[in-house]
Amino acid sequence: MIEKEFIEKIKTRLEKEKQGLIKELDSFADKKKNLKSDWAARFPNFQGSNLEEEADEVEEYENLISIERTLETKLQQINLAMESMEKGEYGTCKTCHQEISKERLEAIPETAVCQNCKR
Repeated sequence: MIEKEFIEKIKTRLEKEKQGLIKELDSFADKKKNLKSDWAARFPNFQGSNLEEEADEVEEYENLISIERTLETKLQQINLAMESMEKGEYGTCKTCHQEISKERLEAIPETAVCQNCKR
């Protein structure tokens, strides 16, 4: 069983990381109102620019969509880890139901699976 002190330490770390992810997402995306953890990258607002500038903006938008998905996934994993803390299930592998090692939790605090089940 994982000690409460360890979980509190990880929870503080996850909360800090969560706030950083939200801040980063806010810088280029809008939170969708109807979906809890879904964001939408802001599409460039073309205002009579030339075609080359518009093409660059579309390319940047495509890159932001990829970044958005990565950050959203990480945020969802953090939210799930924090929910599992609230339920008293944090540190238990979702696949094999064995305890996840502290080393793994320190390295990847949002993980839901142990080293053996990570595949």
